[in-house]
Amino acid sequence: MKKFIGNLVLVFAAMLTILSGCNTTKKMNNKQKGATVGAAGGAAIGSIIGNNVGKKGNTVLGALIGAVVGGVAGGLIGDKMDRQAEAIKEEVPGAQVKRVEEGINVTFDEKNPDGSNAGVFFATNQSSITTNSKLSLDKLVKIFNQYPETNILIEGHTDNVGTAPYNLSLSQRRADAVGDFLKANGIPSGRLTIKWYGETQPKVDNLSEANRASNRRVEFAITANDKMKAEVKKISQN
Repeated sequence: MKKFIGNLVLVFAAMLTILSGCNTTKKMNNKQKGATVGAAGGAAIGSIIGNNVGKKGNTVLGALIGAVVGGVAGGLIGDKMDRQAEAIKEEVPGAQVKRVEEGINVTFDEKNPDGSNAGVFFATNQSSITTNSKLSLDKLVKIFNQYPETNILIEGHTDNVGTAPYNLSLSQRRADAVGDFLKANGIPSGRLTIKWYGETQPKVDNLSEANRASNRRVEFAITANDKMKAEVKKISQN
């Protein structure tokens, strides 16, 4: 850990040196310099941390941290994500919503804490979208369309019951089913990235049925796309 933090310090120090010598940076006022350094440092450090977290087995968290812009622009992105996260919390049943850095993590477990079916769930060994799941996904689609300047990562996960190859295939079919539903209802495919990990990324141990239900899940990572990043960077430099 000390070595990792030391590397981050070296990266950030190098960026400060490079930016301070840049002709464009020399012409900036203090506010603009701060935003530029913050954005460059935030993006680089976010990328390093994101890659490190992803390698350790939480790819959604890695994607969210790796997408950090930093600086004033990052704060503006965060404001936009706050509003979108609140809309998902209020309108989509069964959604577990967390704001992470400048993005949003949305998780649908197979069961809610009270034991009822969650907003997006699948029957045992099935990958078809249920009627109740469609209702939740319809609401999610509506919100995604209200915030078009975001990218959406969809991940499929399972518990450890059955063979690893079968679980990997099942998680793929489920993630693909959710992605196909979003595309069929107006979300451009260019906004979507679909991945699947089978039983390799459990949220909790698989020692009880309740825990296994938590591991049978679909997760989303919602991050700013290039257009949003460009717009907020322009605003932050004015």
